[in-house]
Amino acid sequence: MEKELTVGTRVDHERYGEGVVSKVNISNYEIIFTRGGKMEFSKSNNEMEVLEYNEEQGNSNVQAVDLNAFEQLMKHFLDKYGAFQEVIEMGEKWEGGTLILQPGKAGLKPKEIPVEAFFHKIVMLRDRLRVLEQNINSHPKLSDQEKVDLQQYITRIYGSLTTFNILFDDKEDYFVGTGGN
Repeated sequence: MEKELTVGTRVDHERYGEGVVSKVNISNYEIIFTRGGKMEFSKSNNEMEVLEYNEEQGNSNVQAVDLNAFEQLMKHFLDKYGAFQEVIEMGEKWEGGTLILQPGKAGLKPKEIPVEAFFHKIVMLRDRLRVLEQNINSHPKLSDQEKVDLQQYITRIYGSLTTFNILFDDKEDYFVGTGGN
């Protein structure tokens, strides 16, 4: 990087995605990334590309950063790019339960999976589908028709996953396909 980064500078990292510098120390930067959360990097680190410098930091007329406003801005930024994972509650009746997969062939052992582990994978799948939806909708090279076509596939995937709605505590968290609103 050719010049020192300032708070508010937007960067891109190959592994962690886009981020915003949140703190500058003597030897490092604290950056909040969409995919990696809060990370610290040495000022000599060259793994990031600067997307947009925040030039106003050196201006003596700039007021101090309102931490509450910055927090709201970061929440909006991270939510916009799907970095937040919602806390989804599993139905109480399933807590401590086990999913048993019984093979159809005699002599084979059944597979037992804790329901919590299975539920976590279902929630992760849904989060990744939502990020995919956001990426499709904001893709600059896809036409509106291509976006609609891809969105229909995702809606069908949600419809295929409605079987797992019994695991969720709140109906708001249910998968909804083309038959739902």
